[in-house]
Amino acid sequence: MTQSAPQQRSRIVVGVDGSPSSLDALRWAVGQARATGAVVDAIATWQQPALVYGPGYYVPPVADSDLDQGVAKVLNDSVAQALDGGVGVEIDQRVVEGHPAQALLEAARGAALLVLGNRGHGGFAGALLGSVGQHCVQHAPCPVVIVRHDS
Repeated sequence: MTQSAPQQRSRIVVGVDGSPSSLDALRWAVGQARATGAVVDAIATWQQPALVYGPGYYVPPVADSDLDQGVAKVLNDSVAQALDGGVGVEIDQRVVEGHPAQALLEAARGAALLVLGNRGHGGFAGALLGSVGQHCVQHAPCPVVIVRHDS
C-alpha cells in the first residue's frame, strides 16, 4: 500500500488596495474559495514614493514602517468587510513592499487564480482596466479574474 502526500489546498490570490473595485474582487474571491475549498491569499502592496525636491520645497520621505502599518490597516479592514462576519474561508493576509503588478505576479506563482478589481485608486478613471490589472492579465502564470465595480 502506498501513501500519498497530503494534497495542498489551492490558492486564490487577490490584490487589495482598499478601493471599491478591490473590495468587490476580495468578496468574489472569498465566495469562490468557499465554493472550492481554496485558501485566499490577500495581498496589499506599497512603495516608497519618489522624493520631491524643487526650488523652495522639499517633501520628506515617509517612514517605511508607517507605510507598512497603513497598508496593513487597509488590508485588515477590507478583509473584515469582505467576510462580513462570515466564516469558513481561510484568508492569509500579506503586505508586500514593491510594485503592485510585480508583487501580485510573484504571489500568483502556483495559484489557481489571480483576482483583481478592474480599477484601483490611481490613474485614469475612465479606463476599462487599470495599469496593474492590464500588466497582470498579460503576464500572469495562472488564470486571471477581473471583477468589475459598478458605481
